[in-house]
Amino acid sequence: MKSEIKEELNPERVKSEPLSIQDLHELYDPIKDQIEERLAEFQRIWETASDEDLFREMVFCLLTPQSKARICWRAVERLERKCLITSGEPCQVQEELVGVRFNQRKAEYVCLARSMFSHRSLRTTLAGFSSHAAAREWLVANVLGLGYKEASHFLRNIGLGEDLAILDRHILKNLALLGVIDKVPESPTKRLYIEIEKQMTAFSSQAGIPMGQLDLLLWYKEAGEIFK
Repeated sequence: MKSEIKEELNPERVKSEPLSIQDLHELYDPIKDQIEERLAEFQRIWETASDEDLFREMVFCLLTPQSKARICWRAVERLERKCLITSGEPCQVQEELVGVRFNQRKAEYVCLARSMFSHRSLRTTLAGFSSHAAAREWLVANVLGLGYKEASHFLRNIGLGEDLAILDRHILKNLALLGVIDKVPESPTKRLYIEIEKQMTAFSSQAGIPMGQLDLLLWYKEAGEIFK
């Protein structure tokens, strides 16, 4: 399988110093409690959130591709203050997506998703799946704008996806530095995404850092904060 994966990877190797498990633990150990608390906060979202709360997190994840997380969250907060998450037209939503790339397309995604979940409960829908992976498959197939990365991000942020990998450029870069993958893929296919996820899962076990915590750790390494 590894030789097949190489065919889909960027020919340019990551140009940086390799990382070791010891390097990871030197970063991880001082912030482990913060990471655990953040994941506990995500878990509490699923335990207590309304459909509207869950949909707000979906909107955030629809906005994040190729955009900074903080900028996207501020956009979500503006939309919420102006009641545009629940009722705004695409052009109104777009006006609030300041700094969000591809804001016209993403405003349309938000409104299409809202229309879908105005007729069905998001919580009930997600609760009906036998696994987080099955919920992700449904989201990717049915919510325009959610690929495997975004659907995994959404599920993790509402406390349902700690076992799923959020393979953004930060995570992929560090998986390459750790030797988990040979090179950074430009745009992973479904097959490649699932295979890298399996490799990351195996590595998390080897490193003694649970998957959800490993994701936040690598994100912290690049962004300097534990966010969403």
